[in-house]
Amino acid sequence: MFKLAQKFLPQQRLLNGSNVLRRMISTSDEVKSVDTIGGLPTEIVNEQKLKKTTRTLSTLQNHSVPIAARVTVSKDESRDFMSVFPDVVRDLTNATKSYNCNAAAKWFAQVLQYNVPRGKKNRGILTVLTYKNLVPPQDLTPENIKLAQYLGWCVEMLQSFFIISDDVMDNSTTRRGQKCWHKVENVGLSAINDALMIENALYSLLKQHFSHLDCYVALMELFHEISFITTCGQSLDLLNSNKRVSDFTMENYKAIVDNKTAYYSFYLPFALAMHLAGYKDAEAFRQSKTILLEMGHFFQVQDDFLDCFGNPEVTGKIGTDIQDNKCSWLAVVAMQRANAEQKQIMIDCYGQNDPLKVERVKELYKELSLPSTYAIFEEESYNMIKTHIQQTSRGVPHQTFLQILNKIYQRDS
Repeated sequence: MFKLAQKFLPQQRLLNGSNVLRRMISTSDEVKSVDTIGGLPTEIVNEQKLKKTTRTLSTLQNHSVPIAARVTVSKDESRDFMSVFPDVVRDLTNATKSYNCNAAAKWFAQVLQYNVPRGKKNRGILTVLTYKNLVPPQDLTPENIKLAQYLGWCVEMLQSFFIISDDVMDNSTTRRGQKCWHKVENVGLSAINDALMIENALYSLLKQHFSHLDCYVALMELFHEISFITTCGQSLDLLNSNKRVSDFTMENYKAIVDNKTAYYSFYLPFALAMHLAGYKDAEAFRQSKTILLEMGHFFQVQDDFLDCFGNPEVTGKIGTDIQDNKCSWLAVVAMQRANAEQKQIMIDCYGQNDPLKVERVKELYKELSLPSTYAIFEEESYNMIKTHIQQTSRGVPHQTFLQILNKIYQRDS
């Protein structure tokens, strides 16, 4: 199960959710400097400084902590999940061969093995762990657990479809510590078709293993809905990348984050587990969605920060948000805080491939104290989401949400 040393969690007051969102980062284009520091109330910033905490930049500091101290998924859980992957490859290559596509089946096996089991597999394992938390012990049969693992691999396949496509669109070079699939020799733009094969193959897997269950239609509909939502978010992301940085707003940023990341990374694994566990209560799904989308927003802000300030050896990728003109949390907050001269630097340098301009943007972020602003945002967000979890009332155990929250808090990759 997920573990996090509670000694790293400062004991702060729990904050009212609606108020803290307004306090943390303004959604307007301008910030009143007399009342705020970096979009945060002055008294909060001063309070944090007075505490003289050594945690100011946890996300960057954590990579110096021994790996064993930061493991949040047990080796047994990860091993058990991975043990099912050969069955997934076998089922899908056999399905491909059934259409008299033997050569395509051989190629598809390579596509799956290179792309799907890489990375942390958080979404897939989250599906399994959530299912185990939601059902009574007598229902945790080997057969049911394997169904949850198959669902988890369907989520990982959807993730692979998204990232292969995203890497092609962004012309990224590395992903999960290896070359992006389209950068591998003899792949190129055929990666687009490979991504489509992965996406559609997950429905083959669903049909093979879940068509006899009452939840089958709900599972299929959820995958279709989340896929559409995520591609809408990707469209927003691409459209915003064609705008000037001066046109970025927190409202647009939130729309991108919710749709591109939060739904498929947090709500999808959780909701799939709820369906498999037999949940029918619409209010339980609604409350879960609200909390999980908040976690997704929190997660994406972390991702934006790591893209700029993370250690590539730890994150497994080289960040390109500045070069790609991405509507990132850092860019939005920088424009909120910057004076006229600093805004002009952003306009001149953001979205450029020139390494000197990229470095100038990073320097400006530091001049604007964005690393400190981020550290406070991280802590305040954690407390806000924790409060919302404690206020839920329908069906899902609070500990199930808290395990996810503790897993992502102060992550470094």
